Amino acid sequence: MKKPILELKGITKEYGAGKSTFKALDGISLIINEGEFVSITGPSGSGKSTLLHFLGFLDKPTSGEAYIDGVAMSEMNEDRLAEARNEKIGFVFQAFNLAPTLTVGRNVELPLTIRGMGRKERKKKAEDLLAAVGMLEKKDSMPAQLSGGEKQRAAIARALANEPRIILADEPTGNLDSKSGKEVLDILHGLWEKGGKTIVIITHEPVVAAYAERTIRIRDGKIEGDVRQKPRKAEEHEIKVKR
Repeated sequence: MKKPILELKGITKEYGAGKSTFKALDGISLIINEGEFVSITGPSGSGKSTLLHFLGFLDKPTSGEAYIDGVAMSEMNEDRLAEARNEKIGFVFQAFNLAPTLTVGRNVELPLTIRGMGRKERKKKAEDLLAAVGMLEKKDSMPAQLSGGEKQRAAIARALANEPRIILADEPTGNLDSKSGKEVLDILHGLWEKGGKTIVIITHEPVVAAYAERTIRIRDGKIEGDVRQKPRKAEEHEIKVKR
């Protein structure tokens, strides 16, 4: 039986004060079990990315509680929060967030450097990860020399560096063309299906959400749907070209 790995209880997030208060999330409660592939969908401004911040322990709620492996965020100091993120969660962002002054290989090594791994060991691990996403030949390239799809594959390799159990991806195909988008989605699907990772994808594209076994839909900061489905990989022509 799968056990909960991420849990939110009554999460509310407010910005502003008084009459100008805006409630980005309004009493969100959900459980994500270990080994699940979950998509979170909704229109622009619905609170999708804000929700991801709490699943990734990147922000503190106005009220409510977030848990990872049963441990509450409120029970952790900043060092423990950073440790939980670094050890258990890998992040993949729409904007890639690669360090522009580091080579692709050094970007992937970065989390390992922070962890204190030796140079030889982390270089070998970075090369293995880049090979797994088809990017080994680009290890000495700079991010500016890569296509969007290559940047995202490098970002996935970096996200896997510390062997996290959870991958959180915020609109991972948003800046990609159809071919690259499918390649990235297929990699994420493989990490779930063959690697046993817990995958959470934020998207507004139904064809991307269809890759998951469960789709949570939010609107105006509230959950309006939570359904299970048979995962379906997309054909290249089904994935929308970047806007």
